[in-house]
Amino acid sequence: MTARRNTTVVTLILMVIAVLAISVVYRAYRYPTFDVLVNDRERAYRGYTLFTFTIDDIGQELTSPSAIYLVDNDGEQVHRWNVMGSVQLAKLKRDGNVLYKTRDRSFKERAGLRETDPFGNILWYYKSWADHDFDLLPDGNMLIHYIEDKPVPAIGTGDVRCPGIVEVTLEKEVVWSWRGEDHLAELTGLLGISFPIKESQARRRDGVLDWAHSNTCRVIPENASGHEDSRFRAGNILISYPNFNTIGVIDKDSGEIVWAWGPGELDGQHNPVMMRNGNILVFDNGTERGYSRVIELAPLAEEIVWEYSDSESQKPRFFAGYTSGSQPLPNGNVFICQSSCRPPSVVARFYDIFRRRVLRRKTVWSRLFEVNRSNEIVWEMVVNRSGDDKLHAVYQATRYSEAYLRPLLEALEKARDADGRSLRSLPYTR
Repeated sequence: MTARRNTTVVTLILMVIAVLAISVVYRAYRYPTFDVLVNDRERAYRGYTLFTFTIDDIGQELTSPSAIYLVDNDGEQVHRWNVMGSVQLAKLKRDGNVLYKTRDRSFKERAGLRETDPFGNILWYYKSWADHDFDLLPDGNMLIHYIEDKPVPAIGTGDVRCPGIVEVTLEKEVVWSWRGEDHLAELTGLLGISFPIKESQARRRDGVLDWAHSNTCRVIPENASGHEDSRFRAGNILISYPNFNTIGVIDKDSGEIVWAWGPGELDGQHNPVMMRNGNILVFDNGTERGYSRVIELAPLAEEIVWEYSDSESQKPRFFAGYTSGSQPLPNGNVFICQSSCRPPSVVARFYDIFRRRVLRRKTVWSRLFEVNRSNEIVWEMVVNRSGDDKLHAVYQATRYSEAYLRPLLEALEKARDADGRSLRSLPYTR
């Protein structure tokens, strides 16, 4: 009798384990692309998040599209643009169109900045070896960051990778240009950086000395610091040289680097942004430090006045050694794109293992979240996608208000009414 009872108990336990295993497998198989973990409706900024997973274009025939996503705070996909070729960074224009740029390591013949309408039709294309960043000026011109490999003995031996910036009109006329190799003396004067760079200090990519690895060209808006100090006036340009752990300002009129800061404080940083209060928000990756932080710098005093990091928590999660960015929000909170993160749960980890080891497809994970000035997370979403080796994590993301998106939302509503189908089934064209 006891043996039968024990057999029954064992059978029940095995059945429970089997049901749990099947449940985990099923949930992992259906794991959401957009997984909202925190959504504080009272304290989070109500808006929409635009992002894309970075995709390479290595010169082969294009067979599948890349995707640019617009997602609301509940993790619902509001819209998706399917575009062919490399994608690294996308930004929305006020008229509802999207600008997106290719990646530095992508096929040069198709590289550049493109504009697409809400349905994927390419309206404008500027060909260049675009890299990392671009910005839209108030007059409609585009500021495009690019790179160029060429010999510059003043920097180092062999070919060196040099950053450049051009301002182009909608007619593709270059009306302003800037080359990083022409401004070495300013880096020496401001920071004491010595050139040529010693080989022991060099960072090479593809055999080329990538001396600055510049990753930002951001136009400075009207701000409080600019009213006190002309170096930070509206129209000047913020730059970032992570290989020197340095952010700086280019005077638009003279082209000179007139301010620089960071060595000893920053570590592989990205995405400096001038705030209206005159401070600069920076995603400080901590590539060598081992943890990331977002800082707000008062540039006139060169003092950090606010910082977000979870490095002292019991279970730190905030570390992205490369890429990533941050954005000040109108409600005072800060939106953060952590380019790489670990799967957030047991089910997510199982999904990740299944995709990698069984299907032989890698899965990339990125974390988008919003914190208030008390360093509390008020909104958080983990995003994931699987693919081949051309797929990389989210480089940066941007949060937009509903008012800013009104032209896009109206265009989508009009198309839905005309088509008679839901937005998710709208046709997408190359």
